[in-house]
Amino acid sequence: MKYNKLGNMSVSELCLGTMTFGEQNTLTEAMEQLDYAVSTGINFIDTAEMYPVPGKPETQGRTEEYVGKWLKNQRREALFVATKVAGPSRGFAWLRGGPTSLDSKNIVEALDGSLKRLQTDYVDLYQIHWPDRNVPMFGQSFYDPSLERDTIPILAQLETLAVLVKSGKVRHIGLSNETPWGLSEFLKLSELHGLPRPVSIQNAYNPINRIFEYGLSEFCHRERIGLLAYSPLGFGILTGKYLEGGQGRLTLFPQFGQRYHKENVNDAVDAYRALANEIGTTPAKLALAFVRSRKFVSSTIIGSTTMAQLKENIESLDVVLDDEIFRRIDSIHFRYPNPAP
Repeated sequence: MKYNKLGNMSVSELCLGTMTFGEQNTLTEAMEQLDYAVSTGINFIDTAEMYPVPGKPETQGRTEEYVGKWLKNQRREALFVATKVAGPSRGFAWLRGGPTSLDSKNIVEALDGSLKRLQTDYVDLYQIHWPDRNVPMFGQSFYDPSLERDTIPILAQLETLAVLVKSGKVRHIGLSNETPWGLSEFLKLSELHGLPRPVSIQNAYNPINRIFEYGLSEFCHRERIGLLAYSPLGFGILTGKYLEGGQGRLTLFPQFGQRYHKENVNDAVDAYRALANEIGTTPAKLALAFVRSRKFVSSTIIGSTTMAQLKENIESLDVVLDDEIFRRIDSIHFRYPNPAP
């Protein structure tokens, strides 16, 4: 396992994502996954207050509770634990009693709830799960100014996060599902006002979703912001199982596949599957090896519902791609353009 710098800590190049804990995975299964991941050298655990997904009032917070029951018996200082505060606009009127704008009251309440469920007195990384303002995300392709609404200013969000950092409850702050404009504003305002600087951005990135490369990759390289790449397998699409009518997360919750219901996606997945077979690996390992190889990626977030999937994902560390394979991946990407945000 390699480790990369994030803030003042070193994080494993693979991160265990937990959004299935409490919905598709039981507490026992979650504990098994966490134990196994740490045994392989993973020291980075990512969760969120709204997990498990899909978000619903009867399960909200269960993922953090599962992680907390495991975390209380670990060496806390040896682990990098990240969680997120949910913003408005996703229809979670029941979360924190609503409305879930990112004002000071909501951010503080969200963090205190997460700390209680996680059974810890601090988190290493506290992320804004998605922007408070109107932005295209989760399958939307274009910014629509007609959807503008009242929002909490970024400066006010940063000021609240600064108080939490000063209190010791938060070690670092990060963003998620953010745009180039949003990232630039957070960085500019943090510098102008002496406030905590984001160390990371958690956005989707995989061989059929390379939107991050258009603007954000250069930005993050120059500003030393690490990408925490989520959905590296495109909700399992890149395993190729859905081409054969296989079952998985998207058959249970088809609404999550909307961002990949686009022209050329299946053709591209089939081409990546053929390439994986040719070089003697699996489509999942090929996709994960590609994501992990990008210089702007600090950690790749893997999520599994079975131990077999988790082990295969971690075994992708043994796959090393050469320049010829990268050239062929790019060739597939440009042959089957599929802008899936």
